[in-house]
Amino acid sequence: MAMTMTEKILAAHAGLSEVHPGQIINAKVDLVLANELSAVVAIEEFGKIKGAVKVFDPRKVVIVPDHFTPNKDIQSAQVAKKVREFALAQRTLYFEVGRTGIEHVLLPEQGLVRPGMLVIGGDSHTCTYGGVGAFATGVGSTDVAVAWALGEVWLKVPPTIRLEFRGKKRPWVSGKDLILYAVGRLGVDGATYSALEFTGEGIAELNVAERLTMANMAVEAGAKNGIFAVDAKTESYVRTATERPYTIYQSDAEAEYAETIVFDLADIEPQVAFPHLPSNNKPVAQAGDLPIDQVVIGSCTNGRIEDLRVAAALLKGKKVHPRVRCIVIPGTQKVYLQALQEGLLETFIQADCVVSTPTCGPCLGGHMGILAEGERCVSTTNRNFVGRMGHVQSEVYLAGPAVAAASALSGQISGPQEL
Repeated sequence: MAMTMTEKILAAHAGLSEVHPGQIINAKVDLVLANELSAVVAIEEFGKIKGAVKVFDPRKVVIVPDHFTPNKDIQSAQVAKKVREFALAQRTLYFEVGRTGIEHVLLPEQGLVRPGMLVIGGDSHTCTYGGVGAFATGVGSTDVAVAWALGEVWLKVPPTIRLEFRGKKRPWVSGKDLILYAVGRLGVDGATYSALEFTGEGIAELNVAERLTMANMAVEAGAKNGIFAVDAKTESYVRTATERPYTIYQSDAEAEYAETIVFDLADIEPQVAFPHLPSNNKPVAQAGDLPIDQVVIGSCTNGRIEDLRVAAALLKGKKVHPRVRCIVIPGTQKVYLQALQEGLLETFIQADCVVSTPTCGPCLGGHMGILAEGERCVSTTNRNFVGRMGHVQSEVYLAGPAVAAASALSGQISGPQEL
């Protein structure tokens, strides 16, 4: 039976020769991720499992406190303390402040996720790791607790939707623009419990950072996972991070897809997703005159060094509009250090930006950039739901680093071609 990449990975981890969409399987996990918010609930559930004293394999359990760290208040400090004590007692992989980063930037950087792996995480954007050819999906804290105990996860095999990008990107268009455009086409529920497989010569041109960005937002169309074929770029990226072995799975030419959607890159301009859905997108040229109050450049979607380079190139030698607060958040300590060494942090500070320690921070309305009533923010994050970044009457506009930086300079939603 011909199978897709997703089906092959799931079959291998379920110990089966083949699987088909809709089939229920028990699969062995290669990695179980939790952040402090999902871990604190999972710890409670783990304690309720009869006979569960130790996690199944501490080398395959990763805990990354990143949402409210460094601790923003007493409550977050208490949560972090409980999670820290569990991680240290269980001897899991654990990344404390000063050595940590935003989980979905950190794990690929550390070589913890590799092609062919099956990864689950207590965060919906765990699907990021499909950018390096893994099957990765977000699960609830109860599933995390069970996987801690058993090393297995119960899954339904998703059908696969093939998204083919043809042609070459237009100037200033990035992977973020491609995924915003695709989510706009699909809708927030257009790929519910499906795998999104990204293909085409346009995808082959993307760097791995852009692929991770696109896989990250597969869930914004309701997808179970997003996944990219492994090529020379993937292997170079992975080998830079680790010497650990990995397995490459490729879709068969005869594999069956639930649907194939073709995109012409000539049609895709720099995008902006308007409130209050990631699918409510339009070209930035059609945004109109919308003054803004804040810009956020960072997150698990666009907090990699490649993203910071794009923003810095536009900001260099200029000043952020006096009405705008521009917050730059490197995704990890390594990204922070590299940005320092390359002079990017100097560029940001001279442009009147503020640079934060790695944290999810404002993305989920946590800290480091909460919006007041009536304020607008252009953000490189992944969600713009009502109240996502603060007051329920604030507004978040999603964009890539180029549009975010250009908007910070102009004081309104703008494209880089307008500078």
